[in-house]
Amino acid sequence: NEYKSYLRNMGSGDKINVFPSRMNLTAMKTRLKGAQKGHSLLKKKSDALTLKFRATLKKIIDNKTVMGNVMKAVYFSLAEAAYSAGDISQTVIQNADKAQNKIKFTKDNVAGVQLTNFTMHSEGGDVYQLTGLGRGGTTVTKCKETAQKALNLLVELASLQTSFITLDEAIKVTNRRVNGIEYVIIPRLENTIAYVIEELDERDREEFYRLKKVQDKKKEMKAKKEKLLEELAGREAIKNADAPMNILEMEHDPDIMF
Repeated sequence: NEYKSYLRNMGSGDKINVFPSRMNLTAMKTRLKGAQKGHSLLKKKSDALTLKFRATLKKIIDNKTVMGNVMKAVYFSLAEAAYSAGDISQTVIQNADKAQNKIKFTKDNVAGVQLTNFTMHSEGGDVYQLTGLGRGGTTVTKCKETAQKALNLLVELASLQTSFITLDEAIKVTNRRVNGIEYVIIPRLENTIAYVIEELDERDREEFYRLKKVQDKKKEMKAKKEKLLEELAGREAIKNADAPMNILEMEHDPDIMF
């Protein structure tokens, strides 16, 4: 009774419109198994992406903390260079004919999600190696090194921020799919399976009842036929007993004694 009540409650919800048959029941069970497998894989993917997301967030926080200190050092070094070597902005602008530092894009695959990574590399020699040669060379060199460190941190932070946004969108999409499978697709398939099982059981009960009625009807007809034959046989016996004996129909004549 509890199992029937469970099937009745499951079959009363949202379900797929299918004809209740053994073939459709097998197909629904196969789809349910596939949905459960897909839910498990997507759940693992979501967990992997969440783990990567948290690690990326921690790196972003650490880099931003370091970036604040590095930028302070950059502005302080720039002030020192300006105090020691004077205004070097025109020299820097004149020597900047092409980009010395370039960004290279690479892809990192995390649970099927492509994350973009930025790496910086330098091309050519240092065009500012003679800057500050007259005076303030040490402070200018220190300013270049500090600025280069800040640039590296900026590129790394940009890579982390891009990965962070990509992971956030991927986690949202994956979680929506997980919730859709868990709360919509799987219950719908379970309701459909319960409905098909209930209909097949009802059909089997109807078939059993029909066969039982047919069998009872046959027994009843057989009993009526046997009773009718008995009545006919009795009537025939009574008719034969009441009829006069015909000597021509006798098979054996009695012996005559003289």
